[in-house]
Amino acid sequence: MNQHLRSEPVAFIDIGAQRRRLGTKIDDAVARVLTHCQFINGPEVTQLEADLAAYCGAKHVVACASGTDALLMVLMAQGVGPGDAVICPSFTFCATGEVVALAGATPVFVDVDETTFNINIASLKAGIATAKKLGLKPKAIVPVDLFGQSADHDAIAEVAKSEGLFVLDDAAQSFGATYKGRRLGTFGLATATSFFPAKPLGCFGDGGAIFTDDAALAERLRSIRVHGQGTEKYDNVRLGLTARLDTMQAAILIEKLKIFDDEIEARNKVASRYFDALHNIVTPPRVADGNTSVWAQYTIRLPRGGRDAFAEGLKAQGVPTAIYYPKSMHQQTAYKHYPTAEGGLPVSEKLSEDVISLPMHAYLDQAAQDRVIKAVREALS
Repeated sequence: MNQHLRSEPVAFIDIGAQRRRLGTKIDDAVARVLTHCQFINGPEVTQLEADLAAYCGAKHVVACASGTDALLMVLMAQGVGPGDAVICPSFTFCATGEVVALAGATPVFVDVDETTFNINIASLKAGIATAKKLGLKPKAIVPVDLFGQSADHDAIAEVAKSEGLFVLDDAAQSFGATYKGRRLGTFGLATATSFFPAKPLGCFGDGGAIFTDDAALAERLRSIRVHGQGTEKYDNVRLGLTARLDTMQAAILIEKLKIFDDEIEARNKVASRYFDALHNIVTPPRVADGNTSVWAQYTIRLPRGGRDAFAEGLKAQGVPTAIYYPKSMHQQTAYKHYPTAEGGLPVSEKLSEDVISLPMHAYLDQAAQDRVIKAVREALS
């Protein structure tokens, strides 16, 4: 009797394929750490910081334990606290606003652009006005380079300069992308990124980094990541964190960085095929002129609702999906009481209702891409 064998599901993110490609290079990198036993702030951490700086053009890189720590450390280093307002987009992962609240300041949520999903400049200005009306002192802007694409950093810098604010770029999903020919990591006072395993450049655990051209800020950040340590181990000169990047993770990232550009190119080829095949039936993501994306996610908008049924239809075909984000931050229980820009955040709320992300990684071969495309078309037919 013939049996129909179902195909294996398409991998939404395929870390295993990358692991197989790197093979013994990862094994050898980890073995070197196990041999020298400098598991905290070992030589690989220093090397990774230098490699990352060379890659993006930043003068200083401070590796740390996570992307969330990277954001929080900058706010701490800049003295952000009670009475201060920090302007954040609402349509993003919670860490962007979470760190503001953890620092004791008030996140003020603003809307995003319907095309790029990144911070809307008109809403940004409205958010600053809202903060002032509430008696808060606007201190910083935290734009997010969402889903792998840069925000409009020239426009953001102009607003920040006119209001006397600093910019902390949240590039947790977008390290490796460019804005007008420059890699992210050199915009604003500082840039934070994440090396969570699912990121385009990810380690095998938690990890992050901060990029800045400000030497004094970099010095404060290195102190903060080790409990606020001063020149002497037991003379802590400020409040700090335990926020060091593990040496083993640094060793792994050194090897992954060597193939990163090749992986970005592969991601862009997948995105190009998706766009060509699907742009007439869904609203695909679009990269703004002058930008490049690393495609942390490939997030589409459905034409007429029915997201749950759509996801189930793809799942039945062995094609997984994910929703980033079913609730914008200002809609979430922990953040509902924080202020939003006047005029509301209608785009963020709409996106939370109709976006859905398709499989995206550097090892998605054409056969798998075809399965995704076919499943999307059939689900919407």
